[in-house]
Amino acid sequence: MSPKSPPKGLDSPVVPKFIKVVSRLHVETYRATNGRVGGTWRVGSALRRGVPICLLTTRGRKTGRPRTLPLLYMRDGDRVVIVASQGGLPKHPMWYLNLRDDPRVVVRVGADVRRMRARTADAGERAALWPRLVEVYADYDDYQSWTDREIPVVICEPA
Repeated sequence: MSPKSPPKGLDSPVVPKFIKVVSRLHVETYRATNGRVGGTWRVGSALRRGVPICLLTTRGRKTGRPRTLPLLYMRDGDRVVIVASQGGLPKHPMWYLNLRDDPRVVVRVGADVRRMRARTADAGERAALWPRLVEVYADYDDYQSWTDREIPVVICEPA
C-alpha cells in the first residue's frame, strides 16, 4: 500500500540545496565515465533492479544558460521518457518549466548525446506510459499519491 504523505523533512528548505549539490557531482561523474559510474539509480524501489539514468540539458528560462541534471528514464523506441515527479513535491521541477518554454533539449545516455525535442505527454499517452514507468520505478506511484498536481510525463523525441 502506498503512503499518502511524503516522508517527514522532504519539504525542508535544505533538501533542494542538498539535491543541487549531489546532482552537480552526479553529472560530473557521469560525464567523466560516460555513465559507467552514475548511470544507474539504486534507491527505494530501484534498490535491487537499478533504473537507468540519463543527463538532460535544458536552457534556463531566465538566464538562457544550459542546465544539466541526472534523471531516471525509460526508452520507448527512439524516444526517451522522463517523469517530472520531483519526489512528489507540490511544484513542478525547474527543468520541466524550462523545457515547457524551450522544448529543445539534449539527452545523454552513456556516451550517446542527442539533440531532442521534449513535450508533455497528452492524457492518452500518459495513461499508456504511466503503468510502464511505474513498472520501471514503483516509487512514482507513491510520489503521485503525495501531491495534488498531476505529475507530468515528458517525451523526448529526436529533433
